Amino acid sequence: MRGPIPIEIRLVLQPLLRFLRNAAVWPGFVRDFLRFRSMSRPLPQRLPLRWGDRLPNLDDRTGKTPFDPHYVYHPAWAARILAETRPVRHVDISSTLHFCTIVSAFVPVDFYDYRPAPLELDNLTTGSADLMRLPFGDESVPSLSCMHVLEHVGLGRYGDPLDPEGDLRAARELTRVLRPGGTLLIVVPVGRPRIVYNSHRIYSNAAVLDAFRGLEVREFSLVQDAGAPELFVRGASMEPADRQLYGCGCYWFVKPGEPEI
Repeated sequence: MRGPIPIEIRLVLQPLLRFLRNAAVWPGFVRDFLRFRSMSRPLPQRLPLRWGDRLPNLDDRTGKTPFDPHYVYHPAWAARILAETRPVRHVDISSTLHFCTIVSAFVPVDFYDYRPAPLELDNLTTGSADLMRLPFGDESVPSLSCMHVLEHVGLGRYGDPLDPEGDLRAARELTRVLRPGGTLLIVVPVGRPRIVYNSHRIYSNAAVLDAFRGLEVREFSLVQDAGAPELFVRGASMEPADRQLYGCGCYWFVKPGEPEI
């Protein structure tokens, strides 16, 4: 029995498959344009319709609304945790902008990125930070997140310096600045360990736990590969993580100890 096509091959084939699919539906787009124009002619012209203004969207006629499970489920998971913990202030390092902007509606957020984002919203401050040299004192941040970020550090994808151990250095920095009793939300790809250069790394569960040794796992949740009976499992067992091809591991870490008063 043939196994699933490796993600590396799928990534190469996707542009070709998209081109072939679009070529097949293009005649229908032209037909629908002409029909829509014909239907519009007897009506009062509210908006001009010109062929030169076309912008074909040829992939949206689907039975269900498609979405990227990694980038829908993991911010939803993290937002629910912050809704439970209600920190006075939250610090996020380079997670998706959708997460920090939405969460800032109910928790003040300080967002930092290697490439600073010029966002302007109340309850949200932004700045520049290098994950390998965070601008915070030891054990000073009580609520911290860094989601779908570590797997990129050191691969040069975002203009950062090449460093094969950049992700490990970043993990140590996040552990260093986390306050005793503090919350750290980490999200990384999990499954068969490998580097998909220069996009990302994929980790075994043991490798993630080792990178954050000294911290306790309060919760693990998992976005599984497509085709799994449950795509997202909150409070999952860690055992299925290593069976994924390209899963999404969501780790709620806590640093042992009590914060200094």
